[in-house]
Amino acid sequence: MAAKKAASPTLAEVRKWPATVNVPRAALALGCSRSQLYELIKRGQAPVRTLSFGTRHVVITASLVAVLEAA
Repeated sequence: MAAKKAASPTLAEVRKWPATVNVPRAALALGCSRSQLYELIKRGQAPVRTLSFGTRHVVITASLVAVLEAA
């Protein structure tokens, strides 16, 4: 049996998220895979602002909202 794909959140739902979110959650909102978003972060080409804590990355929700509003 195939795994059920999580539904993308609405813009209204994303606006209610905490100030930062993990990369998999942000990738879901952007409609890309987490590996794609991690690769973009690694190359400095992510469409959203991120904070790095060693090897851990989080996405700034306000930046995510701005990208989604522009789409």
